[in-house]
Amino acid sequence: PQSPTEQHSNGDCKRQETEAPSSQTASASHLDLNFPLPGEKGPSCLVKVYEDWDSFKLNDTLEVYGILSVSPALSALADEKDASSSLLDPTECMETAEEQRVHSPPASLVPRLHMLYAKPLPHNNPLLPSATLEDNGAFLSSTLSEMASVRAELLTYFTHVLLGDALAAEYLILHLISNVYTRRDILPLGKFTLNLSGCPTVASFTERFYQIIQQLAPSSYYLGMSLQNMNQMRLVPKKDYVANRLVSGALQLARNTSLFLDETQLEQGQLDTTGVRNVTALGNLISWQKVDYDFNYHQMEFPCNINVLIASEARSLLPSDCQIHLQSQVTPPHLEEYLSSIHMLPQASSQLNKFRIYLSVARLLDYSISDEVTKSVEDDFVDMRKDDPQSVSAEDLHRMLVVAR
Repeated sequence: PQSPTEQHSNGDCKRQETEAPSSQTASASHLDLNFPLPGEKGPSCLVKVYEDWDSFKLNDTLEVYGILSVSPALSALADEKDASSSLLDPTECMETAEEQRVHSPPASLVPRLHMLYAKPLPHNNPLLPSATLEDNGAFLSSTLSEMASVRAELLTYFTHVLLGDALAAEYLILHLISNVYTRRDILPLGKFTLNLSGCPTVASFTERFYQIIQQLAPSSYYLGMSLQNMNQMRLVPKKDYVANRLVSGALQLARNTSLFLDETQLEQGQLDTTGVRNVTALGNLISWQKVDYDFNYHQMEFPCNINVLIASEARSLLPSDCQIHLQSQVTPPHLEEYLSSIHMLPQASSQLNKFRIYLSVARLLDYSISDEVTKSVEDDFVDMRKDDPQSVSAEDLHRMLVVAR
């Protein structure tokens, strides 16, 4: 049994716990929450993992079940416990003041989630079942029956968005459903970076284009490649040895994120050391699907799986798997009027949800090539090499196989 005062104080504590995150938002903004993307304002949380912590990989998307704690008192108790255990093992208490400040922010601002169970997510599309498609036969069969018709509708929509260019719309669909399905030595198989050149600079075409991609992709990021961004942004994560933590960078993205590079913003000027490093990092990401994290004394490679779309006026200065020059069917005098007529689909529309499901399912489907088809592809490639040995290479074969998938 509890006394009335105890009950009252417990109630205050509960009210404090539920109100803390919202009432302390302004204070949290002064904390360095180390978000990878600049301008990120979402809630932050420290997940406490007690077993099998080495089974999680950097940038994994996880679904976590646990006990949420926003009570400063509980955080203080944990700190006291850590301090007492350090008396038994002095190596456990070697944190500097800066490390403590970074690693132990106030629990009222950065709540703790004590993990009971977590599982990696095969995708982050809430319209799809969380389990694998093979375990959801009913959903898969109903979706497959509509795939052809939904693809035709999506192609029509993208053709309208891309100024009437049906070929560019085809390649955009291929780009959005591409996926690194395996790696052979250092070569990532399945990536399909698309460079759409000939993008108009009027009426903010690229920004409007990205908003449409953002509607369709579960996760996306827009990077304007202005000289200022290239010279000032931190794209590659870097180890801070003073605070003993990894300072995140914008290329620290989850699997299958759509990265939209707007090269139409690039103007004349000089790239400094940071700018050159950033452009190199983007090139490595596109070519090898890896990001070299900066540990000051050495670089460490981290593989990734990111769909990169480059919008540019002329051919991009970055590498790509396919370059398509937009063949606009709209005359320049009517361009602004045409672009203003491109409407984004309502968020709750069934049409938009069909497109979202199609893109995710097409990426997750398991593809296989029979021996007969493999033999036919080999024969065709040999014939192509005979006809034009100079311009047909093994990379071309790989590219055609990716498109065929």
